[in-house]
Amino acid sequence: MSREETRAADVKTYGRDLPPAELEELAVNTIRTLAMDGVQKAKSGHPGMPMGMADAAFVLWMRFLRHSPSWPQWPNRDRFVLSAGHGSMLLYSLLHLFGYPIGLDDLKSFRQWGSITPGHPERSPERGIETTTGPLGQGFANGVGMALAERMLAEEYNGDEEIVGHYTYAIVSDGDLMEGISHEAASLAGHLKLGRLIYLYDDNHISIEGGTDLAFSEDVAGRFQAYGWQVLKVDGHDREAVARAIEEARAETERPSLIMCHTHIAKGSPNKQDTAASHGAPLGEEEVAATKKALGWPLEPPFFVPDVVRELFAKRRGELDRAAEAWKEKFAAWRQAHPELAARWEAQMDKALPEGLEERLPVFETGKEIATRNASGEVLQVLSAEVPALVGGSADLAPSTKTLIKDAADVGPASYGGRNLRFGVREHAMGAMMNGMALHGGFLPYGGTFLVFADYMRPAIRLAAMMGQQVVYVFTHDSVFVGEDGPTHQPVEHAMSLRTIPGLVVIRPADAAETAEAWRVALERKEGPTALLLTRQGVPVLDREGLAPARMVERGGYVLLETEDPELILIATGSEVHVTLGAARLLAAEGRRVRVVNMASWELFDAQPEEYRREVLPPEVTRRMSVEAGITTGWERYVGLEGVKHGIDRFGASAPWKVIAEKWGFTPEAVAEKARALLKTGP
Repeated sequence: MSREETRAADVKTYGRDLPPAELEELAVNTIRTLAMDGVQKAKSGHPGMPMGMADAAFVLWMRFLRHSPSWPQWPNRDRFVLSAGHGSMLLYSLLHLFGYPIGLDDLKSFRQWGSITPGHPERSPERGIETTTGPLGQGFANGVGMALAERMLAEEYNGDEEIVGHYTYAIVSDGDLMEGISHEAASLAGHLKLGRLIYLYDDNHISIEGGTDLAFSEDVAGRFQAYGWQVLKVDGHDREAVARAIEEARAETERPSLIMCHTHIAKGSPNKQDTAASHGAPLGEEEVAATKKALGWPLEPPFFVPDVVRELFAKRRGELDRAAEAWKEKFAAWRQAHPELAARWEAQMDKALPEGLEERLPVFETGKEIATRNASGEVLQVLSAEVPALVGGSADLAPSTKTLIKDAADVGPASYGGRNLRFGVREHAMGAMMNGMALHGGFLPYGGTFLVFADYMRPAIRLAAMMGQQVVYVFTHDSVFVGEDGPTHQPVEHAMSLRTIPGLVVIRPADAAETAEAWRVALERKEGPTALLLTRQGVPVLDREGLAPARMVERGGYVLLETEDPELILIATGSEVHVTLGAARLLAAEGRRVRVVNMASWELFDAQPEEYRREVLPPEVTRRMSVEAGITTGWERYVGLEGVKHGIDRFGASAPWKVIAEKWGFTPEAVAEKARALLKTGP
């Protein structure tokens, strides 16, 4: 028998006829060695965490986690979040072993160009990856949103049959718990009594720089107990102890649970266990070999999976797939018994919109001054009655952001059956929890705060865009016209900053009518997040006689006021549109030919066909001026090199908003004067 044939025979028989505990150990070491080999082959990554948490993860996935590789998007599956996303090889190895479409070659191409196994998990529902994690703490808060979504759906749809009843699990790290977002999310999870939320904390006392005692010495257990969590402590390598702790966590109905798994990072490595060297770098060829030898593992081939281990996972997969099929049968019977409730379920899961939504939007009185935040609040009342999936709230700012659904109850620990979410002063957690709710399915979440505080939400906004999740941000107090609150509360760079996020659509409507249309666009646009930028101050509802209709907002930019053979194009957004119209009319009275373009959304406009964009901004008209009460960086893409950018390239000032408008030239007269200079006409 050749060497290759002998090796193949060894692979076939390796681990055969082991008692259950030793077979489990073999399976756990398979996870460890796959992680080691993947990181080593990539020459980058984080081997220590997967090796340290392999025992606990095996117990969770093999004994408790309800999922179905044959039906990855089973609605009632347990949700699993690897918040410690740097340990992605742990997740990829588990998914591979359970038979999700992640092959051995995919593990071998970890972190490589075009692979489906990037350095940090990226949402892929068909492969069993629930969310994109990377920035520590985001996954922690995603899980809280998922758990809240489960409780809300259970309240709505469970009766004589439990249609919704799953758990949300996560593996979290020291880094997750250091990040501020975890404090916010944990606090709210405890307040909401999310008893089906169970987190396994990889308590290994090691971070990239060294021991966590360099910067992290708090009483984690005491902190989470203060938040209202159940805290359990176990040896993370004692699989039976981990199993007992998970059972105890599942039995607790009113408190989320943190299971503190004391582990050894890089468990099994003779020279790098319990060291920072194993956190964010490969073990090295020699140490990989030494570790395999210490584990009694074959040195060859790399990425070795014993057949007996594959059989173990296949057996569990069969049990899980049968559980999913049983739920499907139960759901079919429930649908037949409760057709109206089932129809609502399907509409909510599909985030379905009613026919003729545009005709149902409120109509606003022409000429009346209405803050677009107030208009948004009116629109929300109509939409919430029409769209069951629409739920949301604010970061303790509902009276200002107008984000309260008036005829709906609050969602809280006493009842999850409402529509209004009270996030408290927690923008970080709000953004990530909204992502979690959207990822869970069944909800189209919105969240409100002042535009200046969008910075607190930026990581979650970025991830929502990366994952293509439909969430709506209601950002009010959208300019220096916040007024007396001063520069700390006056956004100048924020609109432009949000426009730089790929996949996010930013809409700054000009009046109440456009606000209604902006909401329609946000609800119809299911492929990503939408940010609505709304005014604090009143702006007149435009008289559309002689102007383009408000529904043109769906095209992003459009010709609001036309003139024959324009010699100048004025481009404005939001509350500056009516000011710009006033300037155009002053100039028209002087015989100037001025077109006004409303650029409500750069992203929607840029997505239009080139022919349309050239019609709105004809290249031959080079005299152009942008008008927006914010920084001017970026407007050159529309005004060109010969254009003028009228904005505010400095922080704001504390004064009544009308004084600010006058001082900084946001009046029809001031805009017209600047336009005259561009036209070289003089005063």
